[in-house]
Amino acid sequence: MNLEKEINEDALKMAWANLQERIRKIKQGGGKSRLKRLSEQGKLSARERINKLVDNPDDVYEVGILAAEKMYIEYGGCPSAGVVVVIGHISKKRCVIVANDATVKAGAWFPMTAKKNLRAQEIAMENKIPIIYLVDSAGIFLPLQDQIFADKDDFGRIFRNNAKMSSMGIVQIAAIMGSCVAGGAYLPIMSDEAIIVEKTGSIFLAGSYLVKAAIGEEVDNEFLGGADTHSGISGVTDYKVKNDEAALDKIRSLIEKMGSRPLAGFKQSEIKSPKLNTKSLYGLLPKNRTQPYDTYSLLDHIVDEGSMDEYKKEYGQTLITSYAKIEGWSVGVIVNQRKIVKSKTGEMQFGGVIYGDAADKATRFIANCNQRNIPLVFLQDVTGFMVGSNAEHGGIIKDGAKMVNAVANSIVPKFTIIVGNSFGAGNYAMCGKAYDPRFMLAWPTAKLAVMGGSQAANVLLQIEKVTAKKSGNSLNAKKEKELRESIQSNYDEKTEILHAASQLWVDAVIKPEETRSWISMGIDIANHAPSKEKFNMGILQV
Repeated sequence: MNLEKEINEDALKMAWANLQERIRKIKQGGGKSRLKRLSEQGKLSARERINKLVDNPDDVYEVGILAAEKMYIEYGGCPSAGVVVVIGHISKKRCVIVANDATVKAGAWFPMTAKKNLRAQEIAMENKIPIIYLVDSAGIFLPLQDQIFADKDDFGRIFRNNAKMSSMGIVQIAAIMGSCVAGGAYLPIMSDEAIIVEKTGSIFLAGSYLVKAAIGEEVDNEFLGGADTHSGISGVTDYKVKNDEAALDKIRSLIEKMGSRPLAGFKQSEIKSPKLNTKSLYGLLPKNRTQPYDTYSLLDHIVDEGSMDEYKKEYGQTLITSYAKIEGWSVGVIVNQRKIVKSKTGEMQFGGVIYGDAADKATRFIANCNQRNIPLVFLQDVTGFMVGSNAEHGGIIKDGAKMVNAVANSIVPKFTIIVGNSFGAGNYAMCGKAYDPRFMLAWPTAKLAVMGGSQAANVLLQIEKVTAKKSGNSLNAKKEKELRESIQSNYDEKTEILHAASQLWVDAVIKPEETRSWISMGIDIANHAPSKEKFNMGILQV
């Protein structure tokens, strides 16, 4: 019996179980009573619509299910930001599907709803795959209109993206399956084709109450903007169907008739299993996130067996850079080595820290992958760059800048998985969210912050002590301990991956054994978008 391994395994499994319980509640949307009410209206729920639309409900990848978690509590919450976003096959073609959840505030748009919709559109635009909108929304949530209406990445950006995607030739199909009002009416009508459901679907810039208030006209919503009106009088919609099921059938039929386009040319060969069973990953990562472990074992669980060609193995050992295959796809992997290593010059180097030699190596490796059209996979367990006089005198800043430059200017698809820590500038260099990975994923025990909790608590405590001293006060040992614990507890809560997922800083929190399939799916859809850019890192500090 390996007690430490069992402790590690239990910690990761418990974290995943807690997340699953939270997700189970999220999937109920606004609750069982509202789901029942939808059914009585002859409507399917958002998740039922998706399950009936895709070829295989068990083969979908959900993005942002934890979005808005623990947010908007004063308004009763907004489970999953009131919208479901998945990637799945429709008529054998990968598509992004966006479905408003009418059980959550009648599908009203909260600020996070807009952010999640924009993320769905970004996925479609980056990968040039169709996007399907299943529309059922009461429009902007008015109490928070000031946070969703006016800025560059707010509600209006969605319609800008509609227009941009149309110009890019990205297929957009919308099914109006419930309310679609005010500015939100532009989303389906700026799509390539719009389907409307009889009796339940409606679309108008202003409802009957507002029309009467504005111009004195008395008219019911059905005549104003129902299916018959827009199919036979205005010509706003393209297809009128009897019910939700018929709308979904029509989408499948339209997608099935699509032609194919040139691919990006990413290489996939025969799929081989990893050397080690992915389920044994659970015991690998220490419960104590400061403890070292050998990252080569991590790779043995993720890459296809026998596929690694490690680049500069004996140089810059705190980063592992290697050509490999994941589910047959050729990839370049960049991984933080978490064990303490000894350089060939005799320097002991801490695991999880990026040193100057490692940054140099990674920069060159990223350039090689771009030269060869090989997607990049970053596995993050990083505490940051090396600090101290030796590192500064050695030029760690310019070495780190070179790596950041290479990551930022890389034109091949990038995929990032936070397996452990993601701290400080290490997050940036290892392709954090700001560097446009096609997907940003995390394991259940991952942590994301400027620095670790204990280090942050020490810094913040020093500030509090100086402030108290300036006020003529001092902290005794008891007060200092209490303050430290309070600071660290609050800070640690914000470093938990649930917080990151609620803000959409990561697209999904996944089981470790799902890592390979997410990367494979990501490369598969990225293969639909050949790059028109040339790789150019620009000016590098030497």
